[in-house]
Amino acid sequence: MNHNSVCLEREAFCCSICLDLLKDPVTIPCGHSYCMNCIQSCWNREDEQRIHSCPQCRKTFTPKPVLTKSTMLADLAEELKKTGLQAAPVDHCYAGPEDVACDFCTGRKLKAFKSCMQCLASYCEKHLQPHYDAATFKKHKLVEPSKNLQENICSRHDEVMKMFCRTDQQSVCYLCSVDEHKGHDTVSAAAERTERQRELQESLQQILQRVQDREGDVKLLQQEVEAISRSADKTVEDSEKIFTELIRLIQKRSSDVKQQVRSQQEAEVSRVKERQEELEQEITELKRKAAELEQLSHTEDHIHFLHNYRPLSALSESTHSSSINIRPLRYFEDVTAAVSELRDKLQDTLRQTWTNVSLTEVDVLLSEPEPQTRAGFLQYSCELTLDPNTAQRELKLSEGNRKVTRVTQQQPYFNHPDRFKGCQVLSRESLTGRSYWEVERRGGGVSVAVAYKSISRAGRGNECIFGRNDKSWTFDCFQNSYTFYHNKVLTEVSGPPSSRVGVYLDHRAGILSFYSVSETMTLLHRVQTTFTEPLYAGFMICYYGSSCELCSVK
Repeated sequence: MNHNSVCLEREAFCCSICLDLLKDPVTIPCGHSYCMNCIQSCWNREDEQRIHSCPQCRKTFTPKPVLTKSTMLADLAEELKKTGLQAAPVDHCYAGPEDVACDFCTGRKLKAFKSCMQCLASYCEKHLQPHYDAATFKKHKLVEPSKNLQENICSRHDEVMKMFCRTDQQSVCYLCSVDEHKGHDTVSAAAERTERQRELQESLQQILQRVQDREGDVKLLQQEVEAISRSADKTVEDSEKIFTELIRLIQKRSSDVKQQVRSQQEAEVSRVKERQEELEQEITELKRKAAELEQLSHTEDHIHFLHNYRPLSALSESTHSSSINIRPLRYFEDVTAAVSELRDKLQDTLRQTWTNVSLTEVDVLLSEPEPQTRAGFLQYSCELTLDPNTAQRELKLSEGNRKVTRVTQQQPYFNHPDRFKGCQVLSRESLTGRSYWEVERRGGGVSVAVAYKSISRAGRGNECIFGRNDKSWTFDCFQNSYTFYHNKVLTEVSGPPSSRVGVYLDHRAGILSFYSVSETMTLLHRVQTTFTEPLYAGFMICYYGSSCELCSVK
């Protein structure tokens, strides 16, 4: 037996699935033989389709054939093992389970070299040659080997799907376009691919721009970390010098201040680094999406592209702006000033001034930028209700305590220490952090306010009127004009008349803004201050018949 015949025998007794000598061989109705486990595993994957086929010739069987071990093939395989004729090494030219096989090879199939989009078949180099030689095939489009060719066949007409129905968003053949899709907006698959490719490129550019913006933000945050650390180091150094002069009297306080600054530094650096990590995670995710779109953009199979591509919706608003807006920072200078005061007053004032040092806040927090769109504000929207225990008796609450109207008939409210004597009412919920709410007003003489709960409820002076004291801020709305009051100081405000007013509060940053809400949002007035207590939303109704309602914007 020569070498060539040995190789033939090896191939004859090899399973084309596992490429090894047959184990428990079985022969299926088409005449091809496989290992019992190999063909069972293959057919198990086809059980849902209820049609079982031969992995080599593709002949189908219904129902699934009963598999019986071939005693003759089993004996021959055993003899081959005894004589040392093991299976030949896997030839890299042959198609394995994960490869695209040539559709025209018989027996053991070679790997496909190209797939033809017109023939909807895959060819090895040998069987592909006619596409290069014959004029008939030269116009056919050849692509990299693809397992997705059957996706190009219309299941109803058994025709190649070269059209795309924009009305139903699906690939169709020509017969579909003049039959059930007649009158629909249909174009060639190539034309739709061109349009989707343009959208893909735009989406890719948006992602790459977002990546660039976020990388700039990360760099800015790193600079902020360095600035905080430098200021903290300098504050510690100055504090130690001052406390050295005081020797024993304030030596313990020196240690306390040092610990306070370091603790605050650590907390703020940790906060900034956490923001950095969030941005870096966003960058990683954006790059991953960009890579997926980039890979999809290079596929040559239009149908595969259309089946797998979904238009990228507008990039969701990031939880952070595209640039970091940092308020002017005071860092730790207040601590240094407080320590200097201690040095000057020495032991007699140590106990009193130390309280100031302990309560001094180190303002190194990053300020979140104010949103620029209504959608941006709505992410901070809060559901507020009015507190009946605070409503003056001429104020009627309705709509689940979200609407207040001034009426002439006094309401049967029971006595309560929180009730206003003037025509005012506060919300039940307190406001801290970032909040946004909208108010729909009817009539004039309506004031949209925020106030501390500690504001006076009765009296003849300004201590209980919104805007006329240091515990409240009020935006007064008349028919065609606005004014702003705080601590008895009036500010004239100009802006477009609107029945809806949006209120934005950043309690920590000390920002209070009022907006005219229509098709667009127009800033009417902004306050920058320091809030020392939780705030409550409030209304003051000056005219009978006028009303205000807290809008549901979620």
